[in-house]
Amino acid sequence: MMKKFLLVVCGSFVGVILALTFFVFASIMFSLAVAGMEEKKDTAAVEKHSVLHLDLKGSLSERETTTTPSMSDMMMGVMPEETLSLTGLVSAIREAATNDKVEGIYIESNGLAGAPASFFTLRKALTEFKQSGKFIYSYANQGYSQGDYYLASVADSMFINPQGSVDLKGLASSIPYFKKLLQNVGVEMQVLRVGTFKSAVEPYMLDSISPANRLQTEHYLGQVWGVMRDSIAASRGMEPAALDALVDSIIVTREADELVAAHIVDATCYSKDIEKKIKTRLGLDEDDDINMVQPSLLAKKQETSVSDDHIAVVYAVGEIDDSDESLSDNGIHGESMVKLIDELADNDDVKGMVLRVNSPGGSAFASEQIWKAIEDFKAKGKPVAVSMGDYAASGGYYISSGAGRIFAEPTTITGSIGIFGVIPCAQELAENKLGVKFSVVKTNANTDMGLTTKRLTAVQRESLQRMINNGYDLFTSRCATGRGVSQDSIKVIAEGRVWDGLTALNIGLVDELGGVDSAVKWVAEQAGLDSDAKTMNYPTIKDDWLMMLNRVIAMNGQVRMREQLGMLWDYHEMLQQSMNRNHVLCLMYDRVEM
Repeated sequence: MMKKFLLVVCGSFVGVILALTFFVFASIMFSLAVAGMEEKKDTAAVEKHSVLHLDLKGSLSERETTTTPSMSDMMMGVMPEETLSLTGLVSAIREAATNDKVEGIYIESNGLAGAPASFFTLRKALTEFKQSGKFIYSYANQGYSQGDYYLASVADSMFINPQGSVDLKGLASSIPYFKKLLQNVGVEMQVLRVGTFKSAVEPYMLDSISPANRLQTEHYLGQVWGVMRDSIAASRGMEPAALDALVDSIIVTREADELVAAHIVDATCYSKDIEKKIKTRLGLDEDDDINMVQPSLLAKKQETSVSDDHIAVVYAVGEIDDSDESLSDNGIHGESMVKLIDELADNDDVKGMVLRVNSPGGSAFASEQIWKAIEDFKAKGKPVAVSMGDYAASGGYYISSGAGRIFAEPTTITGSIGIFGVIPCAQELAENKLGVKFSVVKTNANTDMGLTTKRLTAVQRESLQRMINNGYDLFTSRCATGRGVSQDSIKVIAEGRVWDGLTALNIGLVDELGGVDSAVKWVAEQAGLDSDAKTMNYPTIKDDWLMMLNRVIAMNGQVRMREQLGMLWDYHEMLQQSMNRNHVLCLMYDRVEM
């Protein structure tokens, strides 16, 4: 009887909580949606004296993420990491430059994480914005990270908290080596590779960095830092050598007043004072409000479908694998990517393609299949260009090599034309450390090849190495054909070596420095389209409820919106406290149910 009582009580409690949760959440969502629709009707969503607010925090991604937290995570306060879209930010900055109601940009530096090429693209958009004659102010409360400072240094005025710091230190690569650890636990990584510079497998083979890897790493780090340093120095009116000297002095330990004196920043102020400075620049009274506009409001929204002639911009982001999963920011899935490219090839409205590659590589098989799909696309008489992002290395270069024109940023990491394979062997661990012996019965000589408890024989290793060599020969052949050069000339700059974008241009791995826009323009010319030809991003991103909510929030910055969201959070806190008080009862309910 008592168990039945607990079952009824807990069932009622949980049911009421869930019903109340749904009612409150649905009510607020409906209110937000209505508010968003009302705001859409108001064509003056961006008012006079507006300022584009760039809050640099979280991580920088290529496109909007489609990851949505579960309802249970939402109710428990677990939210996904905040991401900013490179395409969205660049679009918002360009719109701000031409929108008469937007008078400037306010950069708030809070530690944005991203790779140099994405930062280069974003900084270039900010630099172009200044040609409009509008202002850019930047502020750091705790301090400028190196990436933040690289972006914010384009500002007309840079401000920092009197207790803030600037963390400029240059670039470094720290590589862990596991050979000794693996030996200690009895695991051997059996490595097969082609390419002296193919360094991804070095941590399993060596105790420290090889001379070849040190050479390539010093080169591309030096090149990338040179681009960043020279840009910062030019914006701050300094000589590059003088900036390097300041960086070498461990600038992060310097007081804010010293940073002002060294012209690293322009002035110090507290966070509550920065708005006053912006109001002064806008010519507003102290009691006036600044209309801070979020990037999502200004960013040009991608059409969900295009029925007219257009250029397909296909995003190939992440590691390459052989799966048929849905394409997203989480990887380049070979089967799905091939299917998408084939569909675009058969689509008469698609007149050309820009492949936006941001990938460190992956499956050699999948890379070959994607390469073939691009060749079939070109065989339809449609031009293809590649725009390289942060990385287009190894398999990322493989799928790029057949393009009619390859664009990269100066700080893009590319090349790494090489192949490797790794087969772990735990025979020592099993037999001598754990005391486990394996007996194998087989029908043929090499049936047991690849077992993790048995080392490869000389014959097996030789056979696998031959397969790796053949893969490398095919890889370099594809690159040679795509670049219109001899295979031997490709092998000279291949060997698995990594190159920065500037050097890749000089040695012929890329054709031109530039981003997606440059690639689109080239494809438009080749396809006989106007310079302002329509584009469509693929794979298409369907708005989920969280993205729509974020968009509504960006489009309605009224106090009512903040109050409603605050009510939702307060309700979440109340719910969590209530559930904590009743956790024993709920646990008993779970046991009865089982």
